[in-house]
Amino acid sequence: MQVAVTGSTGLIGRALVKRLEAEGHEALPVLRPANPGPQQPGDAAAQAEQPGDAAARVIEWDPAADRIDGQAIEGLDAVVHLAGEPIAARRWSSAQKRRIADSRTRGTALLAGALARLDTPPSVLVSASAIGYYGDRGDERLDESSNVGSDFLARVCHDWESAADPAREAGIRVVHPRTGVVLSQSGGALAEMLPFFRLGIGGRVGSGRQWMSWITLHDEVEALLWLLSADVDGPVNLTAPDPVTNRELTAALGRALRRPTLLPVPKPALWARLGRELTEALLYSSARVAPALLARRGFRFAHPDIATALDAVLAPA
Repeated sequence: MQVAVTGSTGLIGRALVKRLEAEGHEALPVLRPANPGPQQPGDAAAQAEQPGDAAARVIEWDPAADRIDGQAIEGLDAVVHLAGEPIAARRWSSAQKRRIADSRTRGTALLAGALARLDTPPSVLVSASAIGYYGDRGDERLDESSNVGSDFLARVCHDWESAADPAREAGIRVVHPRTGVVLSQSGGALAEMLPFFRLGIGGRVGSGRQWMSWITLHDEVEALLWLLSADVDGPVNLTAPDPVTNRELTAALGRALRRPTLLPVPKPALWARLGRELTEALLYSSARVAPALLARRGFRFAHPDIATALDAVLAPA
């Protein structure tokens, strides 16, 4: 297959491109030109977007200028759209929240519109979303049929998914992987936590009763590959079948590292680092999400429970 990938410089994108190439597919990064137009409110890594191999074939786009090389996408088999401003790249101000929202909706609308106009479009668009779609739901069990939440991230995810409608209306199969917290030493939440836990100063956040729905980077990439060929569309939760509370994650990580986890993290310290609104959304929000569609269709997780996952993720490379 020939697969275009936006967000190919991010944690998931890099791993996906590597996996596609290992399977014999051609992965085509969708990158901004070396001298783009006005700064796009988008993926923080995008400022450094450059193909790793000068001879590699790439597709150029510039969402800030509403430009994309549609001819380069003509006749491809699939597009995986992962680009977006990282949620926790910096404290949330009004301007930063606009960047988070615009980087998702504007880029998706540009891509979906371009795909809809092609004579020979890709057969599938895998357009990223997140479990933030469900909002803060306490102990409620959530699956793909659950309603959208009401907070900022829920609204962003709703609009992010809706921005792909032009591709769907053109007859392209559109899938929205609603990804949970991706566990990896290379980036994301776990990479931020590990230095503190290794020093023996990691601990639960707040009461520790808030649910965290997670997936290993390995299983995330395998699920994305599966979605390219599976006969599914619409939202698909990319989370492991064993969501855990913050207290359970803290205990499991302490056991895996053989370090104490006795002291809770002081909320003022989190406010000082992340700001109040981002702290609440990122660390105190609760979403108990089940991968119902993946389970019905027989997708097999390599790391279905948190102990297995941490053993794999923390193993020496």
